[in-house]
Amino acid sequence: QVQLVESGGGLAQAGGSLRLSCAASSPNIFSLASMGWYRQAPGKERELVASITKGGTTNYADSVKGRFSIDRDNAKNMVNLQMTSLKPEDTAVYYCNAHLGFGDYWGQGTQVTIAS
Repeated sequence: QVQLVESGGGLAQAGGSLRLSCAASSPNIFSLASMGWYRQAPGKERELVASITKGGTTNYADSVKGRFSIDRDNAKNMVNLQMTSLKPEDTAVYYCNAHLGFGDYWGQGTQVTIAS
């Protein structure tokens, strides 16, 4: 069993920045997993925001390219999402995800609210 614990959400103004972090409880699982951040806004489906493979290859949703940056610290078993130039439409619950061949693990989610 792997626990993913997110932190760093909250309220920010449009144009501002926030940094989300996710700590994984299992170093072995973390080292094998592609890590990602998803978000779900009210009334919408959960969507991929950004992901990073164990080798460091990144992928971003078109809506956040150039504004968000994902990185992972393998020594600390953490994945981070730096969010800049925030927009009201970035408001959502953000979830950390660990993807492995046999399944996925999810964090409990952290609320991000962007005020216009």
